[in-house]
Amino acid sequence: MVLAASGVEHEELLKIAEPLLSDLPSVPRPEQPKSVYVGGDYRCQADSGITHFALAFEAPGGWLKEKEAMALTVLQMLMGGGGSFSAGGPGKGMYSRLYLRVLNEYHQIQSFSAFNSIYNNTGIFGIQATTGSDFVSKAIDIAVKELIAVATPGEVDQVQLDRAKQSTKSAILMNLESRMVASEDIGRQILTYGERKPVEHFLKAVDEVTLKDIASISQKLISSPLTMASYGDVIYVPSYDAVSSKFHSK
Repeated sequence: MVLAASGVEHEELLKIAEPLLSDLPSVPRPEQPKSVYVGGDYRCQADSGITHFALAFEAPGGWLKEKEAMALTVLQMLMGGGGSFSAGGPGKGMYSRLYLRVLNEYHQIQSFSAFNSIYNNTGIFGIQATTGSDFVSKAIDIAVKELIAVATPGEVDQVQLDRAKQSTKSAILMNLESRMVASEDIGRQILTYGERKPVEHFLKAVDEVTLKDIASISQKLISSPLTMASYGDVIYVPSYDAVSSKFHSK
């Protein structure tokens, strides 16, 4: 258990915490079980004319492989995406690859965005989308194409990368303006690293991400087994094997 707080002196926090927690027994930190990623396919038919789907891959190493985790964070920002209607105001995210290359081009797609969930020693990265059921096969092909593109050297340019890095640093700094987020960040880092690294450490790590890093981590992603999930009208969702084979065909 970790007790984390923001906006309070350390000694003051101790005075509050000790009467409440000092009688808890001290036990050795348990060994963490190894995470096992297997991929797979999940479909849930629902009474709907639209289809939600996600294609994802393993991001091995998690935050314990910090350089790769930071490259994934930048990659998510670089791919971006969103909805066909920007709830965040005009221009929000409109320079990301998925917004320019997908949402601007295909009116049939209601939402299309990259997502990223990183844990201590593993994670997943992929694309989630919503579209009409009659367009889902094409939308999945587009998602496959976009994931393969970022894994192909030369497909991402330096301007796109620099924009994504600046956006990533901005997001880090703005999130940490919240005391709640800062407290959670302290707790997560203590559990992961045994210490809290300064924000400058992570900003520097973002600056050090290169085009080669983006292609390399993307290649590693799509080399892992595919995880595929769909909900809604899933009748026209292609088979798992048909989609998985697209990532390995030459």
